[in-house]
Amino acid sequence: MGSKLWLLTDKYILGEYHQTKILEALKQRCRDQDVDFTLVLMDQIALTVIDGELGLQINKKIVTTYPQVIVVRVPTPTVQSDSGITVLRHLEKLGCRLVNRPQAILNCINKFWTFQELAGHGIPLPDTYSYGGHDEFSKMIDAAEPLGYPVVVKNTRGHQGKAVFLARDKHHLLDISHLMRHDTPYLFQKYVKESHGKDIRVVVVGGCIIGSMLRCSADGRMQSNCYLGGVGVKCSLNEQGRLLALQVSEILGMDVCGIDLLLKDNGSFVVCEANANVAFAEFDPACQLDLGSIIADYALSLLPSRLSKEIPLLDALPMSRETDEANMQASSTIRSSNDASSCCNSVSDGEEIRDSINVPKPCSPVLSDCIYDVDK
Repeated sequence: MGSKLWLLTDKYILGEYHQTKILEALKQRCRDQDVDFTLVLMDQIALTVIDGELGLQINKKIVTTYPQVIVVRVPTPTVQSDSGITVLRHLEKLGCRLVNRPQAILNCINKFWTFQELAGHGIPLPDTYSYGGHDEFSKMIDAAEPLGYPVVVKNTRGHQGKAVFLARDKHHLLDISHLMRHDTPYLFQKYVKESHGKDIRVVVVGGCIIGSMLRCSADGRMQSNCYLGGVGVKCSLNEQGRLLALQVSEILGMDVCGIDLLLKDNGSFVVCEANANVAFAEFDPACQLDLGSIIADYALSLLPSRLSKEIPLLDALPMSRETDEANMQASSTIRSSNDASSCCNSVSDGEEIRDSINVPKPCSPVLSDCIYDVDK
């Protein structure tokens, strides 16, 4: 049997930049390397259990041979549903290697689940409170008082910077609680003032840091997400930042992920969150990369016929700029020709970033108008 690879995505996002770039790269590489490639949409799939055996149908046709590797690109709201995870679990149990694996995706789709996985590993995290029921928000306002004010409040299943806000005081929280959707819990998180409107997005593929981007809010809001109008510029990480991003990726079991780091005044970082379905429409031009091609090359490197032939990804954590660049070059089999091993702005000192980077202003805390994305 020859090599088979699928791209699994959703019809509603098929035309987006991220999916288009990955699809184009996979088509080209599979054609060049004689790999059987198929684009599969979530709504084409029917899962079966017949005579006690798992099976699969696509467009009502029985699948008799399964792909060795499946690149998963489904929208966060879809994969959060039981139906989305059920499909991914089914494919994995049929013996397919998913990028990312279902458990790794589960580790990231709920922000508090991410922290549950990272806790106990020495990963710097902002102090965080959450709760089990969907209707305990008002009780948690009292329980989370030790965090102080202002306090960051997030829907545990929010994405793209939505359903995240900064509450200036207890009365503010009580006043707006009735405006919020409570179908999923919220978390209360200690406010990292020095990183207001700024964070670092680090993209990791196969245990290798591909690039990093400083994101800054353009309008003073706390969230720096490019989806909300934030501006991204390429940067490089210091040793602690690189090590931290790689540790997070490994603990969560991620093949492809975006790790968001908050900056501290002393140049160190704390983890904000991790993203399994990383978007890169802003990341590519900022870091002068082609992440779709990098993901495609990594996926093909996982095919059984190639695992013993390809040069492996980084086996060790980059402990210096020189080591980082050498390892990047060694892993060129999964890189596009225009990949840059590092970015021009050094993020070795948090104060230097704030003083020297040329980004739109204001980026200072704005507490008087902080309810940007409360679900209604």
